[in-house]
Amino acid sequence: QVQLVESGGGLVQTGASLKLSCAASGDTTCITAMGWYRQGPGKERDLVATITPGGTTNYADSVKGRFTISREKRTLYLQMDSLNPEDTAVYYCNFHEKCYYESHSDDYWGQGTQVTVSS
Repeated sequence: QVQLVESGGGLVQTGASLKLSCAASGDTTCITAMGWYRQGPGKERDLVATITPGGTTNYADSVKGRFTISREKRTLYLQMDSLNPEDTAVYYCNFHEKCYYESHSDDYWGQGTQVTVSS
C-alpha cells in the first residue's frame, strides 16, 4: 500500500508561481509512473504531467513550458510558473503501481490540494 500526502496549494494572482509536493509512504517498489492531475469546477479530472522512475516526463499541452514535474526520493513535485485563472483546480498526485507478479494494477491518489489563481 502507498499513501500520498499533498501540500503546497494556495491562492495566488495571475503570473505567480507555486510548488506542489506529494510525499509517498509505504512500498513503492512496483511504481511504474507518477503524475499530477487536476480537476477544475465542472470539469473532468485531466492529466497535467507524468514522470517515470527513469525520469521520462510528459506534459499536457496547456502547461508545457510553464510547469515542471520532478521527483526526489519519495517526494513528487510540480513546479508551476506563470499561473493563470485557467489553472484553478484541485490538484491530485498519482502513483501507478503494477507488480510483474500480479495480474492487476493499482492507482494511489493524494487527497488533493486547491490551487486558485485570481485575475
